[in-house]
Amino acid sequence: MNWLYDSVEPRVMDEDMLKLAVGEQGPRDEAGQLARQEGILFKDVLSLRLDFQNILRIDNLWQFENLRKLQLDNNIIEKIEGLERLVHLVWLDLSFNNIEAIEGLDTLVNLEDLSLFNNRISKIDSLDALVKLQVLSLGNNEISHMMNIIYLRRFKDLRTLSLSGNPIAEEEDYKMFICAYLPDLVYLDFRRIDDHMKELAEIKHQYGIDELKQRENLIQAQLDDERAQREELEEHKAAFVEHLNGSFLFDSMYAEDVEGNKLAHLPGVSELLQAYKDKFVIICLNIFEYGLKQQEKRKVELDTFNECVQEAIQENREQGKRRIAKFEETHLLSLNAIRDESEVTNLEMKIAEHSKDITELFNMLMTLEMQLVEQLEETINMFERNIVDLVALFIENVQSLMAQCRDLENHHHEKLLEISINTLEKILKGELDEDLPYDVRALFVDKDTIVNAVGTSHDLHLLKIDNREDELVTRTNSWCSHLVDAIHKDEIMRNRRRVKEIHQYVDHVQNELDNLECSEIID
Repeated sequence: MNWLYDSVEPRVMDEDMLKLAVGEQGPRDEAGQLARQEGILFKDVLSLRLDFQNILRIDNLWQFENLRKLQLDNNIIEKIEGLERLVHLVWLDLSFNNIEAIEGLDTLVNLEDLSLFNNRISKIDSLDALVKLQVLSLGNNEISHMMNIIYLRRFKDLRTLSLSGNPIAEEEDYKMFICAYLPDLVYLDFRRIDDHMKELAEIKHQYGIDELKQRENLIQAQLDDERAQREELEEHKAAFVEHLNGSFLFDSMYAEDVEGNKLAHLPGVSELLQAYKDKFVIICLNIFEYGLKQQEKRKVELDTFNECVQEAIQENREQGKRRIAKFEETHLLSLNAIRDESEVTNLEMKIAEHSKDITELFNMLMTLEMQLVEQLEETINMFERNIVDLVALFIENVQSLMAQCRDLENHHHEKLLEISINTLEKILKGELDEDLPYDVRALFVDKDTIVNAVGTSHDLHLLKIDNREDELVTRTNSWCSHLVDAIHKDEIMRNRRRVKEIHQYVDHVQNELDNLECSEIID
């Protein structure tokens, strides 16, 4: 069925093999000869054929970063690997090899046509990333379970499928099953599927399809819900208030608080703790809602700034285009006039005049650019002041709310300490009616032990609050700093590109004049 080792000598896919293949498959004309002399860059190769090379392992293809078509059929390849960098690949042929598993294709998101014909594959899987897959050839393999067909339902663009030569192709219901469960398929085993076959298949498998669709809808709804939650979390992170829309911070304070959880068993602490939690969560919700509102304000400020910048750049560009258009109206006329002038004195005068026009154009374009630079600098500075003020106000108010959380914790600490000492006194006097767990009663040996336990719990709670506040402040300031830096850098790069464009254009028209002047002098 496939190639065998003992009949061939395995070869290594090395640099020499690749260079030879690229050279042989390149153009044969004069341009091709020149390319072979100067060397063909692998990154410029779009199609590569490596069939019948006795290749055992796929390797050294990372330089073919723009490859669209790769032919590796009729080798002795055992494993799909080494294709990670070929992200632009559209067509891949791995037929007539010794491949046992589908793998190593996760980055090939643009692949449309995949042939694994005549290998040793027993299961269809690991193709999830191939969302654009249209043609799949898996004939002459070892696929035996019809459930493999269900996996292919996720590929909405799949229109051509080949499975002949597999054990499943011998099943009595083979074609009907595929037509029913892959209704968008157009070609099966190189033959077009007629509409009548599809209708019969749908009727025959209607119950199974309806049940499958119901499961798929449930799974899709779950996936949609998870995606919505991820997107929502990203929005909250962008506002720096993720996990503050509930009891997450409060719960984290007690997650590692061994002493606090023990003390919760004391009489009256349960009610105290619930009141503390309710008030604490309200403050967190206030921070959360305030954070979302401030994020929207920052977004509006940024959007307005970007609009102003783009309007200023566009208006400046239009002015430049008008000046250039006006110049070009006379440019060709001036060149023609110089070309037709036979009198040396008049020729020199016309050349000087047009050279002056070019200099004036350059000065005009540079003046426009300097005006834009000044305008954008003022706009950027204004935006920087506004965004820094917004961030400072946000941080100030959040710190004020976080201080309220600390006040609640301090109040709770005082009440808990009071209850704990009263409980200690009752235990020492034998007046405690409640039956406490052994590990809780072990805290009440003396006043220092119970005070230390309550203090340890208190310190842990304050640390959690402080850490969350520090994280919010640090991330917010960092975002603001990076944003402002990026805006300044973008403006510097824009200015450099524009100045370069102006120089290139002016140099071009000046070269036209200089070349004409030289030719006139020679004549």
